Amino acid sequence: MNIALAIFGLTSLTAAVAYGWRWIYLRGLVLDRLDEEPVQRELRLVRPATGSRPLDRNWWWVPWVSALPLGLVLYFIVGVPGSFCVSLAVIVALMGSQLEEILAQRRSQKLENQLADAIDIMVGALGAGVGVTGALEAALQETSQPLQGQLADVLSRIRYGDNAPALFRSLSQRIPLETFLLFSSALAVHWEVGGSLAPTLATVGRTIRDRIELSRRISSNVAQSQISTVMILLLTYFIAAIVYFNGPAQMMEFLQTSIGSFLAAGSMLLQAVGIVWMSQISRMRY
Repeated sequence: MNIALAIFGLTSLTAAVAYGWRWIYLRGLVLDRLDEEPVQRELRLVRPATGSRPLDRNWWWVPWVSALPLGLVLYFIVGVPGSFCVSLAVIVALMGSQLEEILAQRRSQKLENQLADAIDIMVGALGAGVGVTGALEAALQETSQPLQGQLADVLSRIRYGDNAPALFRSLSQRIPLETFLLFSSALAVHWEVGGSLAPTLATVGRTIRDRIELSRRISSNVAQSQISTVMILLLTYFIAAIVYFNGPAQMMEFLQTSIGSFLAAGSMLLQAVGIVWMSQISRMRY
């Protein structure tokens, strides 16, 4: 009964904190809109009604929220010592956040690859004498999600008579990548100034593909050091398993002491922090 009450109280507290955070966020969003400049308000009006942002990390909080019930279950139900419960909960949260970050990076890479293919299609259509809207429609027909929804939104709003340069700028705001900034800037400048768009888009497409190729080479070089680090960390657990099988009684007696449990849990936690730190310093920022 005490465990059930503790879990219910924790769930209620988490729900209350989430509701309060959402209320504060919505209130701040309304205040920010009231303080916006007219140009910023115009850009907000041309955003999609659905608020589609493919790169938004809406589930970053899930690993941290799920780690706390895991620690409570290990402590109250399984009977794991408190130091190991805290260490395992933090490790699960850190590894889950790293997994969510990897998935977000894959989404951005997929969008950049789709944009490069869409630009190639647009260059071919423009070279054949089609207008900008026709080239966008040709790219839309050959592109899949998630880029397809963004291009469809821009194209439909252009046909409804919205401000096209503002629409292109809003596209780069919804997808905050340098490649989309180049693409939207080229379209916005061409729409306001005119001229030949095909050579400009061809240059943008080559730049995007060079960026993708460079990122792949850097990722392959970084992967070697990451795999080496992970193998060294796994070696420590292998040595610990050998020590346990050679003397399980002595190993359990060491882990049941306060100093032994603190040292073992601390080493596990430091290994997880080291993996996260290595991931952060090896991330590409350009």
